[in-house]
Amino acid sequence: MAGPTSSPTDLDSQGCFHCGLPVPEGANYPISYRQHIEPACCRGCQAVAQTIIDSGQEAYYEHRTALPPTPQDAVAELEKLGLYDLPEIQQSFVRTEPENVREAALILENIVCAACVWLNERHLSQLPGVISVDINYATRRARVRWDSTRLKLSDILRAIQEIGYVAHPFDASKQDEIFRKERNTAIKRLAIAGLGMMQVMMYAIPTYTADPSEMTPDIVALMRWASLILTIPVIFYSSWPFFQGAWKDFRRRTLGMDVPVSLGVGSAFAASVWATVTQQGEVYYDSVNMFIFLLLTGRFLELNARRRSAQAAEELVKLIPAVATRLPDWPARNEETVPAAQLAPGDHVLVRPGETIPADGVLVEGESSVVEAMLTGEPEPRGKQPGATLTGGTLNQQSPLVMRVEKTGEETRLSAIVRLLDRAQSEKPHIGRMADRAASWFVGLLLLFTVLIAAVWYQIDPDRVLWITVSLLVITCPCALGLATPAALTAGTGRLTRLGLLTTRGHALETLAQATDIVFDKTGTLTLGKLSLLDVEPVAGRSKDEVLRIAAALESASEHPIALAIRQAAGPVQGAESPANHPGEGVEGSLDGERYRLGKPAFAGAALPDASPHPTATRLALAGPSGLLGWLYLGDEVRADAARAIAMLKSQGVRVHLLSGDNQAAASAVAGKLGIEQVRAEAMPDDKLAYVKSLQAEGRVVAMVGDGINDAPVLAQAQVSIAMGEGTDVAQAAADMVMLGGRLAALADGVAIARKTRRIIYENLGWALGYNLIAIPLAALGHVTPWIAGIGMSASSLLVVLNALRLTDFQSAADGVDASASRLAPQPQSR
Repeated sequence: MAGPTSSPTDLDSQGCFHCGLPVPEGANYPISYRQHIEPACCRGCQAVAQTIIDSGQEAYYEHRTALPPTPQDAVAELEKLGLYDLPEIQQSFVRTEPENVREAALILENIVCAACVWLNERHLSQLPGVISVDINYATRRARVRWDSTRLKLSDILRAIQEIGYVAHPFDASKQDEIFRKERNTAIKRLAIAGLGMMQVMMYAIPTYTADPSEMTPDIVALMRWASLILTIPVIFYSSWPFFQGAWKDFRRRTLGMDVPVSLGVGSAFAASVWATVTQQGEVYYDSVNMFIFLLLTGRFLELNARRRSAQAAEELVKLIPAVATRLPDWPARNEETVPAAQLAPGDHVLVRPGETIPADGVLVEGESSVVEAMLTGEPEPRGKQPGATLTGGTLNQQSPLVMRVEKTGEETRLSAIVRLLDRAQSEKPHIGRMADRAASWFVGLLLLFTVLIAAVWYQIDPDRVLWITVSLLVITCPCALGLATPAALTAGTGRLTRLGLLTTRGHALETLAQATDIVFDKTGTLTLGKLSLLDVEPVAGRSKDEVLRIAAALESASEHPIALAIRQAAGPVQGAESPANHPGEGVEGSLDGERYRLGKPAFAGAALPDASPHPTATRLALAGPSGLLGWLYLGDEVRADAARAIAMLKSQGVRVHLLSGDNQAAASAVAGKLGIEQVRAEAMPDDKLAYVKSLQAEGRVVAMVGDGINDAPVLAQAQVSIAMGEGTDVAQAAADMVMLGGRLAALADGVAIARKTRRIIYENLGWALGYNLIAIPLAALGHVTPWIAGIGMSASSLLVVLNALRLTDFQSAADGVDASASRLAPQPQSR
């Protein structure tokens, strides 16, 4: 470490200029310091260091004698400066919500089991001003929402540190660095425990196999002292996290899963030390070493399995590139390479073929194909032309593009998807909450039961009390019970996200697995929502052009698919005055002082004609002060995979319904084409709500699929709701799941995965409970040694995680469905 005379340049050679951690390969977070560029490991360190320098405190880097030796010290330095409360530092990882609410994305260190998550969530929830805390056990990612008028972010970070954990601003590269550090530390602890176990077993075997007459007291004493020396690093390094976890639990007056393990290991080691010093009694060094090695092996395998189960979410996080090519004086072609985190709305960015789009925005120049598979589940690239929406994290495939940035950081669509996925994986379904409550009181009952069994064995055979007690404490640790639900949820929701169905609520998978009925909206859900004008039929002496012009003027302020189709057919027109949208009915407005209405016949005050030239088309009536002026007929295209998706759902035993505000002929035509028997046409929002309620009154579990504003009430009413990804923000906000790519077959996959996830949760819980029901009597009766107990505990936790990993290999039954028909579109305002 550098001495007092070392320059900042000397220090930064060891890694990050601010915190000292290694700089990940490819990271580009420059810090401007006294006309030099220094490296940073992540956006957070870059922002903090630059703020220190820009605020006139650059002497901090000149006078410090060493880099922070640990991340904890780096956090402590920042808290002393109070820099995490500055808006410019929070910009990259804190999202601002209405009414002074903030949401921070953090990474937590030192999380070793489900009890650590529970402890952090409970501790932070007790802080005044904290609204919600969601921690994803698989990814270590935490999302904290708080009232910024009552609490500062530095207070939250300090509270996490008080209970022995460390929180960092979320950054994908730092998350990888933390995982590598965690994995390397786990390997070191495991290696030392393995070496200690092998060496101690070499000394223990002669005492078990040699003739007692050959083992003189001095040889026995020598072997015991040698075993003690070899066991000390295993206890105080390899198994130290268990004791740290137990100490945290005692300080918080809780009983976590590290408590029985620490009591078992500690008591066996203490008894062995006493026997070694006094030369009386038995020693258990071999059992202690073997147990710690087996337990660490289980945790190491679990660490890798958990990483794999969370892979889908991790891949989403890493989609945004580290750097981007900005065009600072567009339309000039001068280029500069900047960190993607420094992009701001209004910037123009050049995206070359093969590069990833760095932010959300609009295509300004160029035409190309963009692959959006990681966001939508659709492998087919989509053509993009000037004016098209571009999503950060997608891949430009063919030609150079120039885009105008509109959203960055936590405001992008990708960040919203990750945020919703984190929330879904953090929220537990009912059965998961029951398991957590059971695990919390299970440890207390276990300790009481262990004391009782120890007392009984003390009367029966005092020499066997210790190892029976250790075995009972270890073998019944409820780690598997705590992992049963989050492991399955993380794997299931991650696989669904890859298939294009984003789970945004924790209960969604559990409820979808129970769904008996799925109700579909028609326009924009079963159909593409890309309507085209088929015909205009004027009446009352009006011309087709006049009817079309008035209709387009009324629709000038709407982004509904109907409005887009009419305006596209009419061309540029002057908009109507005082336009008003009536969800589910139509629009009205004023032209030249006269009021007009366009929409359903009843809304326009028109009677249905006796015959129609387009009986299956969507029919709109246009009326003015003098009455009916004409009819407009629009057609829509059914999604390419709709029929197959409906067939798959029906084969799964789900009853499918169609609810539509369209006329009976149009709704029946679509239903007949897709094989849907239950149809309700000309349904207003209230009618849709009543229809779903009637199904629920029959005891049915209803899933609703919709895309528009008029679907929001019925989406909220259904037990589980799915919104189309290209639908309105209102519909998505009311939904439990979002279909990212408009691929309806993903819904059938969702039902299959939901049922498989529920089955795996039940299997995990059944295994965890059954294992304890068998293990407790065996250990209490003295049939289980400590090292066998270690194998049992490790194997039970590992089996739960590996069982959940079966979900990541789920193959879609709809593979091969042509998904190219669906596309990302500007989000429409539905009526």
